[in-house]
Amino acid sequence: MRRRTMLLSCTALTLALGATACGGDPVTSAGGGDKPLGGQTISVAGVWSGAEQKNFQKVLDGFSAKTGAKTEFVSTGDNISTVIGSKIEGGNAPDVVLVPQLGVLQQFAKKDWLKPLSPAVQQAVDTNYADVWKEYGSVGESLYGLYFKAAHKSTVWYSPEALDQAGVKPPKTFKEMLTSARAVSDSGLAAFAVAGEDGWTLTDWFENIYLSQAGPEKYGQLANHSIKWTDPTVVKALTTLGTLFSEEGLIAGGQKGALSTDFPSSVAKVFGPEPEAGMVYEGDFVAGVAKDQFGRKIGEDAAFFPFPSVDGGKAPVVSGGDAAVVLKESKNQKTAMAFVEYLATPEAAGIWAEAGGFISPNKKLDLAKYGDETTRGIAESLVQAGDSVRFDMSDQAPAAFGGTKGTGEWKLLQDFLRDPSDAESIAGQLETAAAKAYRGLS
Repeated sequence: MRRRTMLLSCTALTLALGATACGGDPVTSAGGGDKPLGGQTISVAGVWSGAEQKNFQKVLDGFSAKTGAKTEFVSTGDNISTVIGSKIEGGNAPDVVLVPQLGVLQQFAKKDWLKPLSPAVQQAVDTNYADVWKEYGSVGESLYGLYFKAAHKSTVWYSPEALDQAGVKPPKTFKEMLTSARAVSDSGLAAFAVAGEDGWTLTDWFENIYLSQAGPEKYGQLANHSIKWTDPTVVKALTTLGTLFSEEGLIAGGQKGALSTDFPSSVAKVFGPEPEAGMVYEGDFVAGVAKDQFGRKIGEDAAFFPFPSVDGGKAPVVSGGDAAVVLKESKNQKTAMAFVEYLATPEAAGIWAEAGGFISPNKKLDLAKYGDETTRGIAESLVQAGDSVRFDMSDQAPAAFGGTKGTGEWKLLQDFLRDPSDAESIAGQLETAAAKAYRGLS
């Protein structure tokens, strides 16, 4: 019976997209040039703007070319939970949302806002993805999210010219990174551009240090809030981070300058026409900004080293991702589901892979689609990591704690950047905010 259901679902997908995505093959146009979804329109919402929105538009255009359906993209900004909630209440809900936080996906599902994904998507995930991505996209027994875009958040990007001028090599440990940072600073550039205006970047700094220093078991416990944020391991990780944040000359513009620097600007401070820093920590998507906005050649004048190990721990591998969900309030669920089925194909992922600034957890995507060896290597390492990938901790938390601008972890780590002198106090405030947010889930 299950096999029959899958076959029927594949047939439906073939009619909608003109091919079977169930086996992972690229979709093709329907016979005779027919557009099976012509006249249909869906609204797709996500956090992307700038170069990322431009590249995602190419994926939307690919879907339209295959099916005839029109798409409209709505950029929500970082407060996606609040924006989507308001649109649902106002009767103006989008059809599909690309959700960047695991905690928000779970929140949406528990509020009964989501439609379980079709058997065709489920089979594509079973076939084309490591099990961990299905786990992240599921709530209870239902699959609600298809992870289209992944992020490798354990990469430190640097200007080879800046490190050469300082006479240092990419470091292997956090201690070596601080030593290299001081050398870069002594050579005339600040060591790091820090995007402190965007609180999510600060959570990523903390998570990499914590995963390496405290280990994966403690990381999982803190992500689930089964240990408190006042745990000594948290205070230790904050103290380690505070060493970098507090040392004069290591951050472009100091703490005050960092707090007025958003993510794109932090990349500009390293790879723009007037560099102010030698390094910027963030995920693989730094490459897209460096390439598209500043014309840098990835692997030549924009390179990365893995986030280094801390205090003898293993080098961390933290990931994140954007999951496509279909809202129950969608006015065109058939076309919305067909779009998510399209996103599950290697062809859809290949469109953005060729454009750059993107990696996919889809194992069936040909690595040759990536435009440079650096990105190809990052994508391969993520796929090969399989079920050992650790998902971004703040993205697993309730949005009120880990995913909302101006509150919770984002704000408190900004406060810590402003004054990194009291790790214990910030840990206490983080625990108060986390406890309140997790209580709100019950």
